[in-house]
Amino acid sequence: MNESSAPLPPGPESTRVDRWLWAVRLTKTRSDAAQACRGGHVRVNDRPAKPATPVKVGDEVRVRLHGTTRMVDVSHVIEKRVGAPLAARCYVDNTPAPPPQATGPVLRRERGAGRPTKRDRRMLDRLRKEFPPPSP
Repeated sequence: MNESSAPLPPGPESTRVDRWLWAVRLTKTRSDAAQACRGGHVRVNDRPAKPATPVKVGDEVRVRLHGTTRMVDVSHVIEKRVGAPLAARCYVDNTPAPPPQATGPVLRRERGAGRPTKRDRRMLDRLRKEFPPPSP
């Protein structure tokens, strides 16, 4: 029996949000999860969450980690860290797909070509105006 088809371990009715985030592998450590909660990067059912905020099946959890926001629905509550395939079955990921990156021409000059001439500079400025760099 492989790990992805193994039954989920029985869990409590609810648990702390920092413990659940760590157990389902959304954060590397429990202290990272608690720090994200204290920093205001975690919301449970659209309310700011402290590390001890309880989560139960059916709750929506939003976590902002490493510049991206993950939106997950709790489908199973666990307190102990489990393997990645089992952990992925404990939530439903509703995170929207990232917007496609606009790609334009790559602005490069030959190595050793020297400084751009006035004509080159105008052409570069025109291209930069037409294809602005993506904002983070």
